[in-house]
Amino acid sequence: MSRLRSTRNAGAAGASSARTAAAGRGPRVAVAVPKSDIFVVMLGIALGAIVLGCLLMLWVLWRHDFSVTVSSLQGLASPASSIADLPGNPLIG
Repeated sequence: MSRLRSTRNAGAAGASSARTAAAGRGPRVAVAVPKSDIFVVMLGIALGAIVLGCLLMLWVLWRHDFSVTVSSLQGLASPASSIADLPGNPLIG
């Protein structure tokens, strides 16, 4: 499929271009329409994944009343100290 595009430099077709310009449209040249390739499809998939991820994040936040604080880990010790307290740890001896 091609589209028509007007040209400014008609060249040797001076008399015919004057008639077509007087008719309200200039001389036309067929130009190929750019085709979509695989990269456009990949951009669409990436956009869909981002939108889906944002919607899932909003759904999870909605389930937790948009609370972003971590209250369940306040009473626990740090992971490094709990690993060091394991029996038979070769690092401690």
